[in-house]
Amino acid sequence: MELSEVLRGFLETGEDWERKNTSLKGVSIIKLPGTKTRPPSLAIEVNPVNEKGGPMKKKGIMIMNGKELAAFREIFSNPKVDSLIRTIEDVAPMKKDQKSGGGDILEI
Repeated sequence: MELSEVLRGFLETGEDWERKNTSLKGVSIIKLPGTKTRPPSLAIEVNPVNEKGGPMKKKGIMIMNGKELAAFREIFSNPKVDSLIRTIEDVAPMKKDQKSGGGDILEI
């Protein structure tokens, strides 16, 4: 079955807010409910996974169309964003146990 057929079926039969995992780690498809002005739709949720395979954040970034994807790509590829996050890390460093993933793990 082609990807478009699978997605069309998910759009038609999936529950509102149902999430379907993909073979890309950290990428899933969500069925968004319809509203008064828009029919039900699908979105990509991007939420990178940690070393244990769980999501890094409670909620990921939802992308609904190519224009949004292009906008996120532009932001993430901006070197000033890298500089900003390094400065944030310097100003407000993570707790020691967050860096190593937990207090019980010996970092070598």
